[in-house]
Amino acid sequence: MSERELVLRSTRVVTPEGTRAASVTVQDGKIGAVLPHGAAVPAGVRVEDFGDDVLLPGLVDTHVHVNDPGRTEWEGFWTATRAAAAGGITTLVDMPLNSLPPTTDTANLDIKREVARSKAHIDVGFWGGAIPGNVKDLRPLHEAGVFGFKCFLSPSGVDEFPQVDQEQLAAALGEIAAFDGLLIVHAEDPGHLDAAPEAHGPKYADFLASRPRVSENDAIAGLIDLARKLDARVHVLHLSSAEALPLIAAARADGVKITVETCPHFLTLTAEEVPDGATEFKCCPPIREAGNQDALWQGLADGTIDCIVSDHSPSTTDLKTPDFGTAWGGISSLQLGLPAIWTAARERGHGLEDVVRWMSAAPARLVGLGAKGAIAPGRDADFAVLAPEETFTVDPADLQHRNKITAYAGRTLHGVVRSTWLRGRKINDGTALAEPTGELLERPRA
Repeated sequence: MSERELVLRSTRVVTPEGTRAASVTVQDGKIGAVLPHGAAVPAGVRVEDFGDDVLLPGLVDTHVHVNDPGRTEWEGFWTATRAAAAGGITTLVDMPLNSLPPTTDTANLDIKREVARSKAHIDVGFWGGAIPGNVKDLRPLHEAGVFGFKCFLSPSGVDEFPQVDQEQLAAALGEIAAFDGLLIVHAEDPGHLDAAPEAHGPKYADFLASRPRVSENDAIAGLIDLARKLDARVHVLHLSSAEALPLIAAARADGVKITVETCPHFLTLTAEEVPDGATEFKCCPPIREAGNQDALWQGLADGTIDCIVSDHSPSTTDLKTPDFGTAWGGISSLQLGLPAIWTAARERGHGLEDVVRWMSAAPARLVGLGAKGAIAPGRDADFAVLAPEETFTVDPADLQHRNKITAYAGRTLHGVVRSTWLRGRKINDGTALAEPTGELLERPRA
């Protein structure tokens, strides 16, 4: 027996075949077998028995703005990956913008990787960026191992990552389709945004009016048409407007290769409850009304929405001015996504198996990480241990995020993360975090 062999045991282990009492063997960072709970353990093998706490596969978050290097005062790999580990996340994929430089060519990707290498408490991968003028850089980025390419159809909020127009979108998607890559899209139509009332002042209703649902709906409709024409793979980021769900479902039924994500804030927070001046709730596209939220949950239940990821988009606290017109748009939730979603899901009749499908299996599948996302033989031994019946009240001071600001402050949530494991090594014991042992991931080669 290897001294690195380990058995993790729980009366509730969430596997692809369902939840059951089991013992999970681990050797050299991989899952060896999922055995009956009372299976005999050879002498000398360490056993971790979690009792009735639930053993989940580590979560996979494919939408994180780490902002490192260049805007590291906003977050950074050290703090972001610590927050992720504290929240049961074992893999994240970093967005190509809000860092300086953005990940829009291979030289910038090399810079990003070098910065991340010694700071990653969990496994980290990278998206590339598609911006005006960099079509020539897309294939080299793909060959260098990025998981796909992000573009904006409306202004991104930072000058170094401009939006693409329809001609530029078609050129980028044509190139990406040629090597069967994936384009992930911030889908808001700039024409509708320009025509809407300008965001201003402390009233959330005024901000909401500045980002109408039709801007999402029409942008997604246009993306579907282009993906169909080019036979390309596309992914809709942070879906906020539930009105777009029938378009996506119909396109998928028609053979269009489209997937879609939504985020914890759209599923747990509502426009009606945002206080005046509370710009910690500001994000783009915006948190919408309770009825829209109900429809998003239905989209998850029927499979139209594939996954839930954070869109963790932090900033320094001074950028969250009380004016919704001038405040930075982004919500910090990396550490809180699992309990926030579990709290809402259990109230709507969903189980932890659903949460695992949405927050671990589906994001892993989106980026082709076949070693992640499930407790099954041969997979990486990445786990989160959750006490699902326990509650806690969110205190921003307890967050590992660099800037202690969150829309969840003061909320009581179900689900306490007891520990987090990366390749069979405990990296979070519920009170302290281990030194960085995360690896930098690349897109799997065919």
